[in-house]
Amino acid sequence: MLDYDKEAERYDASRGGEPRAAAAAEAALSLLPPDTRSLLDVACGTGIVTRRLAAVRRGMRVTGVDLAPAMTRQAAARLPGAVVRADSRRLPFRDGEFDAVCSVWLLHLAAGPAEVRAIVGECARVLRPGGVYVTTVDKAASHNVGSDIDVVLSSRPPSPVRDAAADVESHAAAHGLAPAGQARFTGRGQGRSPRRTIADLRRGWFVTLPPGDPLAEGFAARLAQLPDQDRPRPAPVFSLRAFRKAG
Repeated sequence: MLDYDKEAERYDASRGGEPRAAAAAEAALSLLPPDTRSLLDVACGTGIVTRRLAAVRRGMRVTGVDLAPAMTRQAAARLPGAVVRADSRRLPFRDGEFDAVCSVWLLHLAAGPAEVRAIVGECARVLRPGGVYVTTVDKAASHNVGSDIDVVLSSRPPSPVRDAAADVESHAAAHGLAPAGQARFTGRGQGRSPRRTIADLRRGWFVTLPPGDPLAEGFAARLAQLPDQDRPRPAPVFSLRAFRKAG
């Protein structure tokens, strides 16, 4: 697992920067009712998406929350007075406080199904009746674009999938949330090159391939043999699901 405090300084630049943030914000907003007046962005990270959510939908109060101190500091600089450091499993907000809640690129990081249920449950709790929850699903699958890099990595030990769409829908239903739409967006600037993938491998990006492990180095060696070491392969396409709270 990556250390997100250490990642904070390079996080945006290594993940598509503003173009990816713009695509994520546009897709998330497309699933929110036009009369949404308050939005909670759970696991807001550096606030690069959160700021765009606030800028595009003027008049909507946007609050960000993240657990990593370094991420929270960056987000707070982008959205002064609107960012809180807190655990997504225990949100420090009242029941029904927000018209909408989103969690982009969060559920795949959960330790297990129980933690996913807890996060979805908290998002549902702070959502008003009739409000909408939006989250990414199937993140790992989004990165498999059928490239030569994917062929090399296809035999690596599989990681547990915490954010499978069917599982997230089941957790949502258990908390009174019904399907209310879906959207997709391209992770602009996130197309991997072999050289970049080797660097990611050696800094712990791939959970089942610890840095320095002989197996990881074996994959690095195979990736180093691919042509066009600095040419990005196609960018991932991420999936969003929306759920409406009963009431």
